[in-house]
Amino acid sequence: FWSHFFSLQHLTKKKKMDLTKTISFSLLFLSLLIPTTTTTTTATVTCTNAVCRRDGPTIRFPFRLKPQQSQSCGYDKSFDLTCDINRTTITLPFSGNFTVEEIDYAAQEIWINDPNNCLPRRILELNLSATPFSGVYSRQFTFFKCPTSKTEYLRFSPLNPITCLSDENSTVFATPSTRMMNYLSSRSCRLMKTVYVPVRWPFYEQTVSSSDLSDNLWLTWRVPRCRKCEIRGGKCGIKSNSSRDTICSHVHKPAIPRRARYAIAIGAGIPGALIAFGLFCFVYSKINECIIKRRRLVPSPPDHINNAQAAHYLHSGVVVTGLDEPTIESYPKIVLGESKRLPKIDDSTCAICLSEYEPKETLRTIPPCQHCFHADCIDEWLKLNGTCPVCRNSPEQIFIAA
Repeated sequence: FWSHFFSLQHLTKKKKMDLTKTISFSLLFLSLLIPTTTTTTTATVTCTNAVCRRDGPTIRFPFRLKPQQSQSCGYDKSFDLTCDINRTTITLPFSGNFTVEEIDYAAQEIWINDPNNCLPRRILELNLSATPFSGVYSRQFTFFKCPTSKTEYLRFSPLNPITCLSDENSTVFATPSTRMMNYLSSRSCRLMKTVYVPVRWPFYEQTVSSSDLSDNLWLTWRVPRCRKCEIRGGKCGIKSNSSRDTICSHVHKPAIPRRARYAIAIGAGIPGALIAFGLFCFVYSKINECIIKRRRLVPSPPDHINNAQAAHYLHSGVVVTGLDEPTIESYPKIVLGESKRLPKIDDSTCAICLSEYEPKETLRTIPPCQHCFHADCIDEWLKLNGTCPVCRNSPEQIFIAA
């Protein structure tokens, strides 16, 4: 009996010990899980989007709206925004306040402008050295102040005056073009300043001769780098209040695996590229064929008709973009003398190269408008265009009797 009793007691103690070990192990396991869960929950700061007005730019990380959003909602003070009369405003340390027109989070670009509607004046003093921003494409512009009394440069449409910097006595221009700089310098214009302007296009100086610089300033930032997160549809944020490390959350996982997407892209991309190339070649050949047919259909006027009949004959035919070599050579040539006397008194400058005529230069006149140009300039122009560069009228062809 006693032996049986002690065996039962020993078995009970053993079960109690096993139960105690099980409970201890469970508590230890839970203690390891609880901190991990807390860390995951507090790893990112929850912030809601903000706007200054309904149609204004959405404000979120790395920017924050003061004082509506907490400091942890933005990356640092350089990205702080405020609302000024329902306009989103950013303050640049050495340049002052600017209105924020748009924010592209995927491209990491911000477009700003002057709240007082005179952006060129702000550009002259723009300093981005103490900011995380730089120009998307920075292009060099030179400002000129020209006397208003000399208005001959206003004949040329590429020049756009800066109204807010001009007055009754002077007109201000800004140009990225070296040729336009030389032209303005020759017109008694004073060079004000040369600055770098954040513009929208990489080849700005090749497409714009002069600008009033009223368009937005296009700025970008490199840090924090949230471009990949934004492109994937995620939400970029800061990990904690005491760190500048960022984390990407709420990423939309694609329904198709990555390898399958690559296979589909390659399988569909190569045939698609070949089809597109074939269509391009087909369209290009058809266009060339049409051009050749049109040129063959242009009638040649008889030699015995006069100028008025020739003009009517040409206007009734098929219009060709440029002129051929014999037609161009039929226009009168003159060698300019020392007096520089021309058929038109105001034709002292070639409207193509913007250079003044010099003695002993060869000029060509376009009938019947009698506009003069450098022979080399107008010959190249007429090969591509069948109209006068100044009045845009189609010139009459001159037929010289044998």
